[in-house]
Amino acid sequence: MTTTHTPRPVPARVLGELRTADDAGRPLAPFTDEEGGAPLRCCLRRSAPGEEIALVSYAPLRRWAAETGADPGAYDEQGPVFIHAGDCPGPSGTALPFADAHRTLRRYSADGRILGGRLVTPARTPESAGDQEGFTTALTEAFADPRVALVHVRAVEYGCFLYEVRRA
Repeated sequence: MTTTHTPRPVPARVLGELRTADDAGRPLAPFTDEEGGAPLRCCLRRSAPGEEIALVSYAPLRRWAAETGADPGAYDEQGPVFIHAGDCPGPSGTALPFADAHRTLRRYSADGRILGGRLVTPARTPESAGDQEGFTTALTEAFADPRVALVHVRAVEYGCFLYEVRRA
């Protein structure tokens, strides 16, 4: 049996809202990314040098809870994410992005409570662009628990939200 886990970027409607005021109430402050490499949550790829991007505060669990009626309570948090400062076409593929570094997969229940997490370590081969198999295995194991409604993939070094995967 093959299971597909679809990475979900920040939705286009939400991006429009964040470009007006982020989830902390701050206005958009675009800048040119001279070096590139910022993990963009709108299209799930790294920025290219010279792109116009912004760092905004985003509350992914709060926004999911507003859609579903969940109440995450103290698990509601907001943090920094990079997005394009202007319109973005979104992701161009379905591969799990940002699989080239240690990541934490946080599992959440349908009522918004955290059910645990897991550290995923990338493959250690030079030719590896990321460990899709390791991420797929970790997500499959997470969703084997019927209580898990969604998983947040986060950066280990800063704890930043990268994207979510919802139960199919």
